[in-house]
This record gives sequence, structure tokens and C-alpha cells, in this order.
Amino acid sequence: MDGIKAAIFDFDGTLVDSMYVWSKVDEEFLARRGIRVTDEYTDKMRSMFFETAAVYTKETYHLSESVEEIMNIWLEMAHSEYSLNVRAKENAREYIMSLRAKGVRIGMATSNNPYLLMPCLEMNGMSGLFDAICYTSEVGVNKSNPDIYLYTAEKLGVRSEDCVVFEDIIEGLKSASSAGMKTVAVYDPSNEAYKSEIIRTADKFILSYSEMLDESDR
Repeated sequence: MDGIKAAIFDFDGTLVDSMYVWSKVDEEFLARRGIRVTDEYTDKMRSMFFETAAVYTKETYHLSESVEEIMNIWLEMAHSEYSLNVRAKENAREYIMSLRAKGVRIGMATSNNPYLLMPCLEMNGMSGLFDAICYTSEVGVNKSNPDIYLYTAEKLGVRSEDCVVFEDIIEGLKSASSAGMKTVAVYDPSNEAYKSEIIRTADKFILSYSEMLDESDR
């Protein structure tokens, strides 16, 4: 990754092993209402905004709670996991610190929100490592569009062609690539079904950040 001036990281599934959280929330939330999670529901939820997902869930299962009530329930269920149990991927923190030591600007582009993200960063010793943290809610479109990556690059004061994006989802990798950015796919078990396409799409595929540390030491 020679010549890179900024690295932009996704959060869930890329920096932290958190994808289980939302599966757990979905299962427990619906189970309390006598509903079983289906593959169709899981697939639909993958690319939705938080509020859109709540609307979809309410309408699909004809729930009595309001959309706002559903979102609040989800947030509280997830908050305890992010605050206490979600851990950073192996060597993620060390790799970011190595980039910072070389003067690389560090950004985050995430569909998560500060209420869940910030305590998780703090617990994992990663708060203060980012020059900019940007949310898809700020740009109004999901990661099927490059807007969040372009917005983060702008916040970092770096041209898109001088950025590398670390992502675990195929939609994000394609969008970042369309914005002229280099891409590194970070393996997460939640995306096993898309692994072959992810490998074809990304400029580089890694199973662990130790591979990036080894590369930077050469």
C-alpha cells in the first residue's frame, strides 16, 4: 500500500468481531414475540438503515410497538454487548497504531452509531486513534453508494485516490473501489457465503491484521 495517505476502516466485522450481536438481537427480540428469524429476514436486514430495519420489522410482523420503541429496544439489547463483550479483531489496534506512526491519517466509515461504537472503542483501547469517524446517517445513503467513503476522505483532507478502505462486506468494497480507492477485504465469518466474490473484488484479502503488520515491517 505504498503512497497511501489515509486508511478508512469499517467498524462491525472489520475492526471488531461484532456481527453476532445483531443476529442475537434479532433472534431474542423476535423470539420474545413468538417469531422465528428467517433467512429472508436476515438478508433484508443486512443492507438497511437502523430505522428502515425497524419499519420493515414492524410492518412484516405487524408488531404493536412503534418504530421508535423497536429501535430503543434494539439499542439497549445491543449496548450491553458492545460495552462488555465485543472485542477488536486480532492486531487491529496494533496495525492502526503502526499506520499512525507513519503519518497515515485514520478514518472510520460505519453504519453503526456513537451510542454503541464509542464504549466499544474505549473498552478495546482504540478511542482516540481516529482522525475522523463518519456515519452513513450523515450522508443519507447506505454503503451500496460511495458517499460515506468520499465524505470520510473529505473529513480527513485526503484525495480518494490516496485512500485505502478496509471492509468486510461486498457492497462496501465495490463502492469504495468505484470511488477510486484501494480496498482491503477483511475476512469475517458472517460473510463466508460471499467470500469468493469478496476476494475477486478487493485489491487485497486478509484473514488477519497480522498479515498487514508483516507487510509493513518489510
